[in-house]
Amino acid sequence: MENFPVDAPQDASKQESTFSSFDRAMMQRCIELARRALGQTAPNPLVGSVIVQDGQIVGEGFHPGAGNPHAEVFALQDAGERANKATVYVNLEPCNHYGRTPPCSEALITAGVSKVVVGMVDPDPRVSGGGIARLRQAGIEVVVGVEESACRKLNEAFIHRILYHRPFGILKYAMTLDGKIATTTGHSAWVTSTGARHEVHQLRAACDAVIVGGNTVRLDNPQLTSHQTYAHNPLRVVMSRTLDLPLDAYLWRTSDAPTLVLTEVGSSPDLQQQLLKNQVELVELTPLTPAKVMAYLYDRGLLSVLWECGGTLAARAIAEGAVQKVLAFIAPKIVGGRLAPSPVGDLGLATMTDALALERVTWRSVGSDCLVEGYLPSLPPSII
Repeated sequence: MENFPVDAPQDASKQESTFSSFDRAMMQRCIELARRALGQTAPNPLVGSVIVQDGQIVGEGFHPGAGNPHAEVFALQDAGERANKATVYVNLEPCNHYGRTPPCSEALITAGVSKVVVGMVDPDPRVSGGGIARLRQAGIEVVVGVEESACRKLNEAFIHRILYHRPFGILKYAMTLDGKIATTTGHSAWVTSTGARHEVHQLRAACDAVIVGGNTVRLDNPQLTSHQTYAHNPLRVVMSRTLDLPLDAYLWRTSDAPTLVLTEVGSSPDLQQQLLKNQVELVELTPLTPAKVMAYLYDRGLLSVLWECGGTLAARAIAEGAVQKVLAFIAPKIVGGRLAPSPVGDLGLATMTDALALERVTWRSVGSDCLVEGYLPSLPPSII
């Protein structure tokens, strides 16, 4: 994931030190603009663009979603004639191919810009390096690598989708200090504080789909929405082999958000008919596994998938490589209970030296809770 062919800095920290604070501020503004379309651009990346003339911003834009013009085009429209001889900032390399929209590199050349500052090279082989080469061929100065780490973090789901042909999987769970996601009776509302739950709602709004298993539907009856007026709601996905599900679940209220039920061939024809009446989408996949589900969601064009499931399904998703990132909310509570459920079920790991050690780990306070974020390493063959 690190080896891009054009101007990819060998040492990001040394490279970053050569850029001005103004360049970095403008690239951060690009990222800020791009984030306005969180959860709405799949399968396209998040892109923002800023145009600067004589040290002043004269145009801004972001890509709102697939089929719409790219960020640079909106910024050029905003700048008008002031784009001539201006500097353009964009967090992802301008495209140089015809897709649903014309190439942005040609639009920048036609506008007469003098310099383009790029956050990162596009990993898409249709683009990678081509946009930069075309701009330089036209005599435009191109600088690459400003705020590259932040740009890559913004589009980590897009990068993963391009390189591995699967959506980016995020496992989210909330647990007590002693590692429980519910009491021995199954009661789980609420493990964490209001602040943590608000953060989860924002996370959902940034994802294309959120997945739960049948057990979560039966025990928790979740809504799985962003709980925010006008905010994006993800596709709500239920994995259930048998369709042993309640008829009155919140998830069947598709006026709030769309719901997709994934099941195996021949499961509960009666319930299938009831769900179809409620405008719930049903798809049969055999065998119904996390890996097969992620392949299916990739074919639907999704970028990021949030796993909010119980421990059994979470373990299976990890083992099958369907999870790349973990977000663990830890509440300063203790409930105890030998049989109280934990966030991840059996992975078949016998010794602590076999444990999956997260990489690039960060942690911060969210209200009274702690959020630990990290990335799973490539799984050994014994796990997959």
